[in-house]
Amino acid sequence: MYKEQNIFLPGGFKQFRLIKSKIHLTDKVVLIIGPQSEKIGEKIIDAGAKSVNIIVSDYDSLISSRLNIPKEKNISIRMMDYDNTDFADDTFDLVYAQASISLKSRNKIIKEIKRILKPEALLCVGEITALRETYPQFVKDIFESSGILPLQHNKCAEYYESKNFSLEYEEDLSSSLRSYYENTVNQLKSVIETLSDKEKSYYKKLLNRISHESNAYLKLGADKHIGFKLLILKLRALEF
Repeated sequence: MYKEQNIFLPGGFKQFRLIKSKIHLTDKVVLIIGPQSEKIGEKIIDAGAKSVNIIVSDYDSLISSRLNIPKEKNISIRMMDYDNTDFADDTFDLVYAQASISLKSRNKIIKEIKRILKPEALLCVGEITALRETYPQFVKDIFESSGILPLQHNKCAEYYESKNFSLEYEEDLSSSLRSYYENTVNQLKSVIETLSDKEKSYYKKLLNRISHESNAYLKLGADKHIGFKLLILKLRALEF
């Protein structure tokens, strides 16, 4: 059984476990959006899904993901823009996104998800959220540096309902973020020890951002402002 820390994403395995308990995955054609989702893909296949596609937005994530997927798994990993995929209309029974579409381009991504979902198919999304309507500058800086446009925590369902989805289930998983950031700190220390001076220089900006964000959440009070919400949503059939 995989340990939660193997899922290096906000929500850990909690999001998947909830999905598995709420959705019958047998024979589903599934799309996962975002990097570091390989083990989620494996678990979805193990739960009986027909196939899983994972899309990532950059080359480093593509190579990393491909190296982490066992060859016998029926999982395809491709690099695509989340708001402009190569998939045909009405392809997927389920789209799964875990902290990967809480972006400034969210509206365009949701439009694309609606195009590739089958009528009345499901979207399972974990959203990085703002727990309060106003938040301090250092929290704004965290969101900005990550390209995140957070939804208000108590208005996530309202946003998706305005995009022609109906809410099937939601749960507050904000408590999972502390474990995520603690694991991030530990992972960062381990990674830095393996990097050459040249690699440290190349990844300096990324490493500093991750370190700053983790410290802000764990020690500076960002936990009072940053949340995480799981939603299971059904695409409404178009009425004519």
